[in-house]
Amino acid sequence: MTTLLDALIAFLIVLGGAFALIGSWGLARLPSLMTRLHGPTKATTLGVGGILLASMAWFPLHSQEWSSHELLITLFLFLSAPISANMIAKAYIHRRFRRCSAPEDVETELPAPPGEGTDWATFGSSKFDDTKTGRP
Repeated sequence: MTTLLDALIAFLIVLGGAFALIGSWGLARLPSLMTRLHGPTKATTLGVGGILLASMAWFPLHSQEWSSHELLITLFLFLSAPISANMIAKAYIHRRFRRCSAPEDVETELPAPPGEGTDWATFGSSKFDDTKTGRP
């Protein structure tokens, strides 16, 4: 039984390492911020999560001690990564809307929002009164 669990732990470590490598490659090689955002927020989070799951399984199996630290780190990682990715994407969209961005942003265009006559959700609905915010 221990051998089977050790094999599962080894699989989780290898899988986590592969996801972390793919996420790091995406962060370093993809061309724009919106595409680079997927590497660290999705692939690397899954990679680190896999390694933390392996650690949570290995310590009780071999040292007979269980610690809640790894569980808390895993929960924090899986809760904070999507929220931080959403905040970075919204900041990027707002920065492009204000036209006060880096030279990289001037050369590229945001994709059209889904649906006809709609706007990106971060800007609110089309019925929103822009005179209160001073937005053009």
